[in-house]
Amino acid sequence: MLAVFATAKLLAELCERIGQPGIVGEILAGVLIGPSVLNWVQPTELLTSLADIGVMFLLFRVGLEVNPRELLKLGGTATFVATCGVIVPFIMGWGIMAWWGQPSIESIFVGAAMVATSVGITAQVLSAKGVLQERASKIILAAAVIDDVLGLLVLASVSSMARGTVNILEISLTVGLAIGFVLLIATMGNKTMGKVVPKLQESMQVAEAEFALAMILLFALSVLAVYVGVAAIVGAFFAGMALSGTVGQRVHDLSHGASELLVPFFLAGIGLHVDLSAFSNPSMIALAVILLLAACVSKFIGCGLSALPLGKSDAIKIGVGMIPRGEVGMVVAQIGLTMGVISQSIYGVVVFMAVATTIVAPPLLSLAFTKTPENVEA
Repeated sequence: MLAVFATAKLLAELCERIGQPGIVGEILAGVLIGPSVLNWVQPTELLTSLADIGVMFLLFRVGLEVNPRELLKLGGTATFVATCGVIVPFIMGWGIMAWWGQPSIESIFVGAAMVATSVGITAQVLSAKGVLQERASKIILAAAVIDDVLGLLVLASVSSMARGTVNILEISLTVGLAIGFVLLIATMGNKTMGKVVPKLQESMQVAEAEFALAMILLFALSVLAVYVGVAAIVGAFFAGMALSGTVGQRVHDLSHGASELLVPFFLAGIGLHVDLSAFSNPSMIALAVILLLAACVSKFIGCGLSALPLGKSDAIKIGVGMIPRGEVGMVVAQIGLTMGVISQSIYGVVVFMAVATTIVAPPLLSLAFTKTPENVEA
């Protein structure tokens, strides 16, 4: 914990001093002290748990800053952005691997790994820059949540194909539950918590009662999200959003402190999973570069062009904001490796793509929002 946290904060400080987002330094810290370079720290169950809790607190904190009514107003645009941001990367990833001569099911899995955006990375950058209230930021967050549901559909489908059978009923039920969960919490959560939390708080005697209630909701919705088939962080985000108009500044401050402690473990954890030994073969290096470029371009084109009616400025922000894959792409690759449909070398290439897009996106996002600071909504 000392090595991970201290190194992450040290490199974050160095990056900030040279004008780069601190998040880049925290990810690079994981690469530096991980198995690929210094080999001081190996990924462990403890570090994975800290990382999981860290990204949950991050999304909870972001949710606290988001007005659900404003987010729902942008739902149609966000859905279109998310859909295009799934189709284009999937086709491009699948096509590149097929062209490279890889087996069909492996190509499909790589395409699936390029689909889902890592909302945690983008949320951290937007929060750090204080631009969560911009229209483009709200669309990015909403699209990333929808993206997670669509990614679930893609992953369920390709996993079924890998097993040799496609269970339409099972896939439809899982996706239906996920969509129902998202719609219910997004539409009713804020109103319900506005009535329930004040009454419960009045009857409680424990210290920091409001924060305790917030934490119970955070973990409860995260568990529920996992059971309906989407990521725990989606539940954490909706927990924060449900409480956004109800809790006081004290809950915001305590949540911020908790995320400042835990988020470095999430970011450094991404870097810890980089395996540079996969690139001993020059052809793998070439493939990794091609996939990285495709991962960036496909999201930028798919999401950016679909957001073009909002204006060029917002289209650029949204296109860049949807680039990072982070832990999402690695999870898909891990499932493919476990099922025996992805080779160890291709797994290393996909993990590299996921980490590299995560490192590339924050400076691009920072540049996009610095250059074009309009469209701020109160």
